[in-house]
Amino acid sequence: MMLFDHPLYLVTDSLNLTEAEFLVKIEAALAGGVDLLQLREKAVTSKQYYSRAQKVKQLTDQYQVPLIIDDRLDIAMAVDAAGVHLGEEDLDVTTARKLLGPTKLIGATTKTVQQAVSAVEQGADYLGVGAIFPTTTHVKTVATSVETLTAIRHNVNVPVFAIGGLNQHNVAAIKPAQVAGVAVVSAIMKASEPKKAAAQLRQQILSVIKQ
Repeated sequence: MMLFDHPLYLVTDSLNLTEAEFLVKIEAALAGGVDLLQLREKAVTSKQYYSRAQKVKQLTDQYQVPLIIDDRLDIAMAVDAAGVHLGEEDLDVTTARKLLGPTKLIGATTKTVQQAVSAVEQGADYLGVGAIFPTTTHVKTVATSVETLTAIRHNVNVPVFAIGGLNQHNVAAIKPAQVAGVAVVSAIMKASEPKKAAAQLRQQILSVIKQ
């Protein structure tokens, strides 16, 4: 599966939301035009993660959007997700590829050209690069410049997604990098109208990434 036509990538954040509120927000975001959805749960048990992944997969299947599971290869396999996204402290891409097989997507978080090239050599299908701007999520991030983002894109032949504090007001800053898409968290998860926020952001991203 190629990901060059998936400009709006949503990474979820369920903090301070009930599960019902979370699922309503996810469905609204999907209806608004999210192209790729990564379920990220940092503070739940394996059983809870699996249960939530099943529910989210029903929604992503309904909207024909690929579901990526953050960190947890076992959960990704258990719900037959489209793939898994791996951070620097997670299982390495080579091992994940052996376990997942050739048809599933593997994304990797990278912050330097060296990390990016290595991840692709190991079999990563796409890269998440950031944080471009400071984020308001509870996930630890390290700043990445637009120059580094651009250099990474020029040194790999897989889709590169910019991530980190991006929203419709600042996304134009990444235009020089000509990335495949933009991954967001708060811009949609903290929006009072996630469907509208997703639709507006997607239009903004398209205007920035068009060659």
